[in-house]
Amino acid sequence: MARFRVLIAFAAFLALASAQDLSKISIEIVGKNFVFTEGPAWSKDGFLFFSDTVADKIWKWTPGSEPVSFREPSGGASGNAFDTQGRLYTCETHARRVTRTNLKDGRIDVLADRWEGKKLNAPCDLAVSKSDHVYFTDPAFGDQQDGRELDFYGVYQAPPKGPLKLVAKSTGRPHGVAISPNGRLLYVTNADERNVRAYDIDHNGDTSGERVLVAHVDGIPGGLKVTEKGELYVVTGKGIAIYSAEGKAIHTIALHDRPSNCVLDPQGVWLYVTARGFLYRIRLDGKGAN
Repeated sequence: MARFRVLIAFAAFLALASAQDLSKISIEIVGKNFVFTEGPAWSKDGFLFFSDTVADKIWKWTPGSEPVSFREPSGGASGNAFDTQGRLYTCETHARRVTRTNLKDGRIDVLADRWEGKKLNAPCDLAVSKSDHVYFTDPAFGDQQDGRELDFYGVYQAPPKGPLKLVAKSTGRPHGVAISPNGRLLYVTNADERNVRAYDIDHNGDTSGERVLVAHVDGIPGGLKVTEKGELYVVTGKGIAIYSAEGKAIHTIALHDRPSNCVLDPQGVWLYVTARGFLYRIRLDGKGAN
């Protein structure tokens, strides 16, 4: 899978509704020929994991190399995240569970697979706090609806110790989840209601104060990430909608392929985007690619 770079001056692949210099924006394909990519996550050790959910794989990509298979089968892996210890957390949509993998010895622990004795629907996306509290969404899309045992869609918290906690019940399907840089806010997108909700996180990792931060997302919101400045990058299916910490629209990145999720590199220079059969990266600082 040869990588290549596309530099554009106008909106053939990328459109920014802002004063940014479009001639210096770059998009690079770093992986292709997948089936349906999802869940990009950066390791502190300098590599990226992402899922190919339909193909039932997790891939590993290291800058300067081609993606290599990490796990197959993967339980229908979707969202991925790392904790501060470098352990991998994965939402396995087919297996209907959330797991944690110790990359040093390969041990896989199941963090959550049931709520009050009933199987989870199909965990989709997750985020891990600096204190190792795991927050994940549990919607059900397509034929995942057929085997549901729960009569609601949920957002959950799996603390480092103790039982699973329910953050919110919903009749609409929650999808993406992210935590603010200071660890005090939880953000969740809702694919049916087309909004982004925010919750306060206390020192115990518990949530309260549910409110709608972005009421009318243009498109179906999926994965999201938060920058160090508190800006929200929300995948909408149409592209990446960028909002301020107060929920005000800033600009939009429109991609040729329908994106599913995104992640920022540790320096906040590159935005990595999973989109159907591709893994893209987009330079955000206006300098173009090196």
